[in-house]
Amino acid sequence: MAACGGQDDGASASAPKAPATIPELTKDPLTLSFIWFDWPPAHALETFANAEYTKERPNVTIKVNTVPNANWHDAMFTQFAAHKTDFDIPVLDSQHIGEAVTNGNILDITDFVKKNIDVNAYNPYLLAAYGQFPQAETGKRDENASLYGLPLLGDTWTMIYRKDLIGDKAPQTWDEMISAAEKCQADNPGISGLAFHQANGSDAAAVTYNTVNGLYGGNLWDSKARKIDGVINDAAGQEAMDVLVNKMKPLTAKGSGNWFIDEVNAAVAQGKACIAFNWIAASGGLLDPKQSTLGSTREEILSKLGFATLPSQKTNLVPLGGMGMHVSAYSSKEKQAEALNFMKWFEQADIQKKWAAAGGVPARTDALESPEFLNAGPFNKVYADSVPRMRDMWNVPEYARLIDIENTNVNAALNGAKQPKDALDDIAKEQQSVLDSSGRKGGGGL
Repeated sequence: MAACGGQDDGASASAPKAPATIPELTKDPLTLSFIWFDWPPAHALETFANAEYTKERPNVTIKVNTVPNANWHDAMFTQFAAHKTDFDIPVLDSQHIGEAVTNGNILDITDFVKKNIDVNAYNPYLLAAYGQFPQAETGKRDENASLYGLPLLGDTWTMIYRKDLIGDKAPQTWDEMISAAEKCQADNPGISGLAFHQANGSDAAAVTYNTVNGLYGGNLWDSKARKIDGVINDAAGQEAMDVLVNKMKPLTAKGSGNWFIDEVNAAVAQGKACIAFNWIAASGGLLDPKQSTLGSTREEILSKLGFATLPSQKTNLVPLGGMGMHVSAYSSKEKQAEALNFMKWFEQADIQKKWAAAGGVPARTDALESPEFLNAGPFNKVYADSVPRMRDMWNVPEYARLIDIENTNVNAALNGAKQPKDALDDIAKEQQSVLDSSGRKGGGGL
């Protein structure tokens, strides 16, 4: 989607500025708190940071507080609204940035980045996605736009497939994938052809539809004109919804209408799915024999599971996942200083490589291309190969309302509560109303 940014009528000036130079750090004991949702990378970050950052700052303890994924946005923004947070570093989805900036909830770290971070070490798209507002044209970073965060974790979907059931070679097109899943389901009673996110919560069902929409040549909106109605529900968008509801949904397990990350992983680990789609950063447990019925060793599991980039169709677009680190505008000055120091430390090349080896997905190009990352998991090369193919959603302050509309309607279509065309037309109409009522100008999206 060629979503161009433009200006957001001056709202981006609301965030307070961080100093360019990190202030003097305290020598007293200090706990630096993150907030994230509950999934393996959050726990890995706490373990990693307390093992590595404390080598430089032994008086600092890192605490990563977690909440259920469906409560993640509200857990942060409820505290932001009160102008008091019990966290210092909120981990925001790329689409949360606009809301946080326009409300003055996070620091503008543009000057800090210029002085302390080698921006040329990153794919410009990733640097823009996890920190820039307003957002830039796909694949580019606007050097004149402000930065409000730095990459913490990159991510995208991987296709997980049963090599022992459909063959070693991964399907190359989405249509081929559906055909392979259909045959596998027919040939293997008790195993569903597909497993994917369908839940009405967080961004689960919406990301699934958006992925299919992009692959079949659709667009989520015209960001310059702030037009959704007539764009997402055009012929390409309707074809994508038809494929999702009428071709993919029948290949899923009964009762899967509210599945998200954990349920998809469980289906794969229990040998109940031929082909599945999940976030790479959440896939590590699939190789754990304690969590799998596919083998008693990692090697046995890998003899049955393959990981591949998403098949292409009319395009080769894949969803951008991952999150950035930001600094709460309501933390104490000493904790804001510590947060900036942590971010500078974390973004170093050697630390990013260690983070990759610890299970993280780095954003620095040298870390992405490093043996530490590429050899850490069979899906890591999938991520590296997918970066040039990524497409995000609308990066606007109205994101939370837009995503709720889409989740609710896609989930309804998947569960038979709405006809696919009606669901898509309702998404278009309701999302357009949100944009029109905001009174904002310009775009925002990647």
